[in-house]
Amino acid sequence: MTEAGNVDAKSLTREEAEERGALLDVDRYDIAVDLRGLFEGEVLESVSRIAFRCTTPGASTFVDCAAEVRSATLNGRELDLSTVAEGRIPLPDLAADNVLLVHAAQSDTGSGAGILRTVDPSDKLVYVWTSFEPDDARRAWACFDQPDLKAPHAFTVSAPESWTVTSNGAPDSVEDLGDGGRVWRFPDTPRLSTYVVVVNAGPFHEIREQRGGHSLGLYCRQSLKQYLERDAADLLDTTERGLAFFGERFGQPFPQERYDQVFVPGMGGAMENWGCVTWTDSVLFRSAPTHGQKALVASVLLHEMAHMWFGDLVTMQWWDDLWLNEAFASWAATWASVNATQYTDGWATFLAASKLTGYQVDMGPASHPIRGDVPNVAQAMANFDAITYVKGESVLKQLVAYVGEEAFVEGLRAYFRDHAWGNTRLHDLMSAVGTAAGRDLSSWTTQWFDRAGTDTLAMRGREILATGPGGQDARPHHLEIGVYQRNGEALERAGTAYVETTGPRTVVDGLPEADLYLLNDSDLTFAAVRPDERSLRVLLESAGQLPDPLSRAVAVSTAWDMLVKGELSTDELLTCVLDVLASERSAGVVEPFLAMALRAADQWSAPVAVPTALARLAAVAAELAEDPEHRAPALRTLAASATSEDHFALLEKAATEDHDLAWRVLARRAALGTYDAAEVEALLERDPDPEAAVRALCVTAARPDESAKAEAWEAIFEKRSVPVGPPMVGVAQCFWRPVQGELMLPWTYRYLDWVSDVQTRGGMMTVGGTLRAMFPTTGDQEFLARARQIATDEGVDPTVRATLLTGTDTLARVLRARG
Repeated sequence: MTEAGNVDAKSLTREEAEERGALLDVDRYDIAVDLRGLFEGEVLESVSRIAFRCTTPGASTFVDCAAEVRSATLNGRELDLSTVAEGRIPLPDLAADNVLLVHAAQSDTGSGAGILRTVDPSDKLVYVWTSFEPDDARRAWACFDQPDLKAPHAFTVSAPESWTVTSNGAPDSVEDLGDGGRVWRFPDTPRLSTYVVVVNAGPFHEIREQRGGHSLGLYCRQSLKQYLERDAADLLDTTERGLAFFGERFGQPFPQERYDQVFVPGMGGAMENWGCVTWTDSVLFRSAPTHGQKALVASVLLHEMAHMWFGDLVTMQWWDDLWLNEAFASWAATWASVNATQYTDGWATFLAASKLTGYQVDMGPASHPIRGDVPNVAQAMANFDAITYVKGESVLKQLVAYVGEEAFVEGLRAYFRDHAWGNTRLHDLMSAVGTAAGRDLSSWTTQWFDRAGTDTLAMRGREILATGPGGQDARPHHLEIGVYQRNGEALERAGTAYVETTGPRTVVDGLPEADLYLLNDSDLTFAAVRPDERSLRVLLESAGQLPDPLSRAVAVSTAWDMLVKGELSTDELLTCVLDVLASERSAGVVEPFLAMALRAADQWSAPVAVPTALARLAAVAAELAEDPEHRAPALRTLAASATSEDHFALLEKAATEDHDLAWRVLARRAALGTYDAAEVEALLERDPDPEAAVRALCVTAARPDESAKAEAWEAIFEKRSVPVGPPMVGVAQCFWRPVQGELMLPWTYRYLDWVSDVQTRGGMMTVGGTLRAMFPTTGDQEFLARARQIATDEGVDPTVRATLLTGTDTLARVLRARG
């Protein structure tokens, strides 16, 4: 027996999963969960009853349980608990038909490793959520924790009387318990993988409406109900539209009436639990959300919803096809946003806000093929990155362009029809799409999914020169060249050339004379593009004159890629982006362009040039704030770049009733050396946000003061009082101030001390979120060398390795740009 919460669980290997998958067929799980110990304590208890068959009677295997095992019986005989080790219970001498009963307890409910118990600081109410991807179900109860051993799950949950419990469907009954509390009984789920079942509980505020044949539920903690009620109409509308769109386009409606979304504290993202998506409640924004924030919420909502088909209904066989889940859901979310919601500039937003992160990882030493080698689940955790999500989405967009949307959708319908409730590999999807398109996609699949790195496409005269990473041959690319001519102050489209590149040189016939050839217009492919010399000059000077927001995003992202690769100065990039912002009116790209300009001014500029760069941005932001549609994001950018008392006067007038903006202004003043403790305390008193203390910590973190940095550091790394996700990112952005120079350097080394000791077993969202959010945005060559050494140490966790390699590659480029 091991103590609850102190299980050193072994990572399941692909070979072990294949052996166990061939040996077993799971009939069902009946899981009793007792949450009453979490009302005032830390222990979750479970009794897991697993009925399963064995193809080879007499064989042995193991069941996963990374908790305290209190008892275990197999087919009525007691198992020897002294053999339990590394989160595994050995199962000897299996029969053809088996019943396993395991009573377990988990006290590690405060770290986010599969389970998180939180106490709302404002009213002391307790909430509990679970999130099991990739293999954290074993931390709550015994199970065969691998994606291909799917089975129905039936949950019986005992909870305090004041709590509401949510799971994968509507409860069959809720009854009082004789010894206190209530018991919630849930019916069988469909055949699901262990990582997409869920139990959440707490005194939730609930909103429920009947929409489009579905019962749609929204839940949040009591202290945030005013924000959920504010956003409920948008959330319900997008949910209704998404279910209708996907149900029609995929050829089968979502098959159960109930569809819930639960917004919880302390979560780093969102999780696609069947019929009950769990979100970070940071997306219930404490000030009126901007267009960009609303678009982000819609995108996440549709991403998790798409998983109901791609991931839950049809699941990858093993984690090497993780991209089949995440890339597809990301692509489907943007596709649905553009076609079924008000966010019709979704592809431009994706390019300007997200796709650049895919290029960033793919150009560095942590790059890997989309379909990577995943020898164990620990490596799968490391692959929850921009290659899987962002590059994967981009390559699917390229595939749609290559075969045509109609054929792609026809292939998807066949794929879902043929593999419902089963498991697949990449070949199954590509065969379905290839059959629908009448094309052999085997070579295309290998080139796009099994090779790392980004191709470069360069326009030279009437030719496209294509080179692959590291001197390899380039992949085939289906793309557009936008042909633009000047007409006064505008660039007008004079035509479009549709091209499929083949080999290192592709001649583009019939290309007319033009002032600008915009390579990869419409952003159909994933490649670094380089215009000809004349086009580059026009692009840098006049990108804002392009008639379409997606074209403008292509132009700006081309300039950014050149900055990152040392082909353009920060000043040239900043001039290009600010010129675009001066006339930009598409809400879909204004916010990501503002964020890019701030990043360039604050991080990529030499420290001596930062004040001037920020002043240039502040002037544009102040002007943009005059437009009511863009006022909120412009003021937030101004709050991060304000350099004059005129700027602060404008901000403080606007912040009178906007607590979010008020915190940003205080943080900016603190970064400049002006800290007013009384003003911070007064804002804390009037801000109804239950996590207002985190906003106050942002102000502290921004100060150019050693003791202030220490206070913020202690809150993040020692007290762990800062929730992962947007709250931690906000503190990190205030903490790491490149212009604070020598003050920051010791903290970069301290980050590496923490990394050297970090344990990433379980709690992927918590540990991985902290790793990434707190990676330094400044440093020196000694820091880079030490970080790279840790990344190459034998036995380093794959998530740590990938974070360090990508972070150091990016920081090295930043330092070079700073000169």
